[in-house]
Amino acid sequence: MKIRKKSSAKETIPSGSMADIVFLLLIFFMVSTVFKKYQGLKVRLPATEISEKVPTKRNIAHIYADRAFNISIDDKLVDPYAVHSVVRQKLVDNPRLIFSLKIDEKLQYGNVNILIEEMRKGNGLRVNFATRRKRKS
Repeated sequence: MKIRKKSSAKETIPSGSMADIVFLLLIFFMVSTVFKKYQGLKVRLPATEISEKVPTKRNIAHIYADRAFNISIDDKLVDPYAVHSVVRQKLVDNPRLIFSLKIDEKLQYGNVNILIEEMRKGNGLRVNFATRRKRKS
């Protein structure tokens, strides 16, 4: 008696567990992804009664200035007299950029003026002054 060999091998990739693999990868990436939140400097914003929200967050660069006149632009410390070059470069990258100034309420106005003049040198004319809302008593 002669034994026959089956020579027909299947050439398909089993896709029964493909959905399980994709689901596990999705869970892995959701758990391991870290979202960056801008920290900036610790500043105490001045209070206001009326404020207006900026409609989009995509075209905003955050500039922090604390009471010691340390300046941080998007979490990078910058020399106060080099702000114009950073502002100019950011505007080259994104011409629709709005600069949100978060300035400590105890910072001397002369230093605020230096910051604004440096931004003006870099053509940073679209400026938003961030404040905190006053609590109603």
